Amino acid sequence: MYPTSSFRRAGTSAGRPLFVVALLLAALGTTQTLAADGVTMVTDYLRGLNSLQANFRQITLAADGGEMIESRGTFYLLRPNRFRWDYETPSEQLIVADGKRIYVYDKELEQVSHRSQKAILDGTPAQLLASNEPPEKYFTMRNIDRGDGRVWAELIPKTSDTDVEKLQIGFTNGELDTLVMEDRFGQLTRFIFTDLDRNPQLQYDMFRFNRPAGADFLKID
Repeated sequence: MYPTSSFRRAGTSAGRPLFVVALLLAALGTTQTLAADGVTMVTDYLRGLNSLQANFRQITLAADGGEMIESRGTFYLLRPNRFRWDYETPSEQLIVADGKRIYVYDKELEQVSHRSQKAILDGTPAQLLASNEPPEKYFTMRNIDRGDGRVWAELIPKTSDTDVEKLQIGFTNGELDTLVMEDRFGQLTRFIFTDLDRNPQLQYDMFRFNRPAGADFLKID
């Protein structure tokens, strides 16, 4: 049996380093928790965002697991409420929001359709990125872990008048990396962003739609 004095000395010399290690681990754990706070990252990323330009890869998968559709192009954003998607593959298509209406131009079909911007943006990624309002006004947000090394947040639209069931937003090193959208039909659309340029100088003319000569012009609402 160890003498009481020896036990106390051993506890003092060995216990203190263990206590310090425990504190360090706790501090590291707190840092990791904060770093993995996707909800805060969404809010911080949108704060001070005036414009954005990025290349994107869009992958759409039907609910029945059928054929996967992949598209690529360039995305432009000018807050508030202006954006532009230039699709290059597999076919050329242009989507322009000028703050009031959204125009979709299919160059192959030579057809333009347009409708009220407010009528179709509720709960969509475009509303999240383009609006100057805080995201919690339109979405219920929570942190999730998809186990892929990204920091994720999940956003559920507060309005029921939308086809979007949920959005999931992933960040890598503090930069917007991936956005996943699931609609009420079970279709999944994944956007992967590269070559992001935050707050570039973009001209308003980029977000003004000019009607192409000879194209059918369909007003939906």
